[in-house]
Amino acid sequence: MGQKVNPIGFRTGIMLPHKSRWYAAKKEFGPLLLEDFKIRKFIKNHPSKSQYRQAGIDKIEIERTRDEVKVVLHVARPGLIIGKKGQEVEILQEELQNLTGRRVNLKIEELARPEIMAQLVAEDISQQLAKRSSFRRTMKRAIESVMDGGAKGIKIQLAGRLGGAEMARCEKATAGSLPLSTLRAKIDYGFAEASTAQGNIGVQVWVNQGMFEGDASDGPDAQASEAPKKPKRTYKR
Repeated sequence: MGQKVNPIGFRTGIMLPHKSRWYAAKKEFGPLLLEDFKIRKFIKNHPSKSQYRQAGIDKIEIERTRDEVKVVLHVARPGLIIGKKGQEVEILQEELQNLTGRRVNLKIEELARPEIMAQLVAEDISQQLAKRSSFRRTMKRAIESVMDGGAKGIKIQLAGRLGGAEMARCEKATAGSLPLSTLRAKIDYGFAEASTAQGNIGVQVWVNQGMFEGDASDGPDAQASEAPKKPKRTYKR
């Protein structure tokens, strides 16, 4: 199978929950889906507050009820979004309410290990490439920092006019193990674009964060339940 499969989409509904959790009728489904896209785009690319990009937003989860829209931000540095005494959160909540025309309940959760989150690694690499740093050195540093952070494996792929070359090409770098077809493996995926003078460079990152919780305890039980091997037959002379 030569086609590439998004690791998050491959595991969604089996090992991972959906990022948007709500139900709607057929007529309302399209507008609500577009509303989710607008919310995520507004937060990630805020028109006036650049500190949101430095806060390290990994993912945005949206839940809908009849009365309100619950938005959960998973952030590496929550202090940049919360602000002094939580003033920034209230302002952002009001802006989202004006954008959607619904009541918004905003929650912020801090990431336990942001250094192994694939989306944050991809955005960090893209920012360094935009500052004209060497792509090979950037990839090497990113791999070392992720592996030091406790990841089991990582793969980075850059595509575009790397180093200002006339012809676009693709460069890869890997470390550790990365079982993409194993559903029990916790593979995180991130994508970002670096805007350079020569054009955009696509950054793809896969990070193996280990196995999903509950899988480690299944091993001894599965081995214990195996049928015992038959003893070798002894032949009498």
